[in-house]
Amino acid sequence: MQNRGMKKWRPFATMPEQYRGLQEMIKKQAEVPQPFLTEDQMEKINFTLIEALHTNRQVYLTYYKRGQCITETGFIQFVDSQGNVIVFIDDIFKLKNKMRLNVLIDVRFV
Repeated sequence: MQNRGMKKWRPFATMPEQYRGLQEMIKKQAEVPQPFLTEDQMEKINFTLIEALHTNRQVYLTYYKRGQCITETGFIQFVDSQGNVIVFIDDIFKLKNKMRLNVLIDVRFV
């Protein structure tokens, strides 16, 4: 007799539409509104970005995306305040990423 192990009971897995619906509801409950930044906060973010660019120091970038506040670590490569865009190299995959300045919530040195 072979031991097949116990299977976890997933009551809604047999009904994929309901399962997806429940996952969406749970995701919606975890959403937060985009934080409002004051002029002082935006100015501090701008100064930190420029300093990180010129000193090549690693930063934590916290940004808002689809109802969530996400933090990534990386190096600032380019800041275009006229075009409202920054380019950074993420610390994990070493990939170049573009981000709009208006989604940034916080920038801090590591």
